[in-house]
Amino acid sequence: MIRLPSKRFLSIRRPSPPSPPLIRIENATFYRNHPDSHPEGEANPPIYPNLNFTLPATSTRSQHWAILSPSSANRTAFLQVLRGHYLSVPASARSYPYLQTREIANKDPRLRNPTNAIKYVGMDAERGGLSSVSTKGAYMSARYESMREVTDWSVRDYLMGNTELNADETLAVKPPEEMVERVMNGLNLTTLQNMPVSHLSNGQTRRARIAKALLDRPELLLLDGPFMGLDPHTLQYLSGLLHRIAATREPRMVLSLRPQDVIPDWITNFVVVGDHPKVSVIGDRQEVFEFLRMHRPMGQKGPKVVDPLDDTRALSEIAQKMAEKGDFDGPTVTRKAARDTFTEEIPLGDPVVQMGGVQIRYNDSATPVLGDWEGGLRWEVRKGQRWGVFGPNGSGKTTLLALITSDHPQAYSAPVKLFGRSRLPTPGSPGISIFEVQSKMGHSSPEVHTYFPKHLTVRRALQSAWADTPVTKPRLDAAAEQKVDACLRWFRAELWPEAEGDSLDWADTQRFRDLAFSAQRLALFLRAIIKSPDLVILDEAFSGMDEPARDKCLRFLHHGDGVYLHGLTPDQALIVVAHDHAEVPHCVREFITLPEAGAGVAPRVGRLDGPLAADRRRWSQVWGTEGV
Repeated sequence: MIRLPSKRFLSIRRPSPPSPPLIRIENATFYRNHPDSHPEGEANPPIYPNLNFTLPATSTRSQHWAILSPSSANRTAFLQVLRGHYLSVPASARSYPYLQTREIANKDPRLRNPTNAIKYVGMDAERGGLSSVSTKGAYMSARYESMREVTDWSVRDYLMGNTELNADETLAVKPPEEMVERVMNGLNLTTLQNMPVSHLSNGQTRRARIAKALLDRPELLLLDGPFMGLDPHTLQYLSGLLHRIAATREPRMVLSLRPQDVIPDWITNFVVVGDHPKVSVIGDRQEVFEFLRMHRPMGQKGPKVVDPLDDTRALSEIAQKMAEKGDFDGPTVTRKAARDTFTEEIPLGDPVVQMGGVQIRYNDSATPVLGDWEGGLRWEVRKGQRWGVFGPNGSGKTTLLALITSDHPQAYSAPVKLFGRSRLPTPGSPGISIFEVQSKMGHSSPEVHTYFPKHLTVRRALQSAWADTPVTKPRLDAAAEQKVDACLRWFRAELWPEAEGDSLDWADTQRFRDLAFSAQRLALFLRAIIKSPDLVILDEAFSGMDEPARDKCLRFLHHGDGVYLHGLTPDQALIVVAHDHAEVPHCVREFITLPEAGAGVAPRVGRLDGPLAADRRRWSQVWGTEGV
């Protein structure tokens, strides 16, 4: 006798209806302010006009999305739209259907609110360094002080939410211990759990911030520029880690990427945006890559674009950058920087930095964090030299520069001389004061960005190069004012695109905090070089800067405006830290590559025969991967 399946068995086999999308945007246009209530004459341009976008909650084929754009402002704006920011017109055009399902209500009622269900992790100074969890971290030297204070929150404190002096009701909703342990293990943070968050490297900070977001158990995680400023090894590790998280859909994930970034092969879908906040193409990997491939020949011919809102040139440049990396058919050789214009030997001047066997360790630790090799770090920088400092995240690059800028307390006791003098007086020679050190240096870095006062006007931000501190009154003469005006005029389009005509009045009214992230990095770069100091330190100064602005900065560093500023001179020294060869000025010829922390081997020191950006062989020479 043949038995028919029972009704119960049939009900189990019946396919469940597809889940509604997590995010649905149908023909929506977004604004920072309501278009009808915005003051007359003030700019309130539409953001992503007539946008259509759907992010499925479930699908037969896993979708992993990335926003690809040369503009940091446009990448961030798209992610902000996804998380519910900006005003949607019409209001009903943006919705989150999946968050209103019974499935979400049973899972966690908190997640019915998009604010709880969608978490954003920005990787820049404005959108979330870990310094915000430390009440002591109001100055750059704090991270290096050897004494541990109550407010030196550890990585575990940060993940548990225990970063308040009066943590009462906030700790009532702390994540379960077993979940914290599982997340720390998954992100390789267990060995760092007792380390103060202010001591973490860039790569470690990325993992800690992702871990914190995961502990909130969101449905969607938005990662803005996760690969910015990472060395190749850390980048590869983080990419694999994100893939494992995304594959589980706990949570789903959307990344933002620059065209020059390594594009993970697990990204399946793209939204491509040019220089303006509007979508140029959206679709799966094959469709988008084919679309961009068609734009590549146009990029090589350099078409003239009449419409200022036409993104044809931007798309061509995206395609060209991807082709050079090998995203289409394998890597190609670019001729963009093939000509070496720095062939003339610069006579060496007086030493500006001298290190004679430096070893930096904390709390009597047996293993130094810098100089973990026989004899310690021996290094000299002279006027006329252009140095590149390289090494993996956590190798001690930031510590090295902190000794030079005297932000590190051990600069007083370590065998370090700045401009021929020690920090402390010696028989027959006075010590060099912190104010004299700072007056002879120009410094731009992510740490400077984090602690720089955001309330200053754009003009005052540049003028602060002539002040003892950013908030004290600068000592300006007519020549200094001319240099400030020259910089503002030369970079007006990059600093404040909404400026009209030749007037520089905008620089007296717009605050540093009002600038886009790329423009903030640009302003800090100008502040570092405008005074023509004896030593210019550019520590990841171009990381996160839009590529056209970065290239313009590199030209300006070399040549100035030709009237009031004339670029680097033989009387200046340059130290650059970068993880991307395109961010290294073409004049850099000397390099030092620090070993991985704890390796116990001496750094690699050498000289380049031309610009790093012109030959990938030189980049391999820096990292010691020739023939690998």
